[in-house]
Amino acid sequence: MAKIVIVEERCKSCGYCVKFCPRGVLRIGTHVNSKGYEIAEPANQEACIGCCICAQMCPDGAIEVYR
Repeated sequence: MAKIVIVEERCKSCGYCVKFCPRGVLRIGTHVNSKGYEIAEPANQEACIGCCICAQMCPDGAIEVYR
């Protein structure tokens, strides 16, 4: 099973990871980083297939995917 890690201080809540995830694994959460952005978080980690599309779409490199 793949694991998604969000680097909280890099996330600016753009939502690209949520929009492009083919399995609906991510969502924009309610936790706020030091810059005032609500950060993305895994909502359905079990569904992750490790395709890395979320990491590729992130303009800030805030997502790491481990297989």
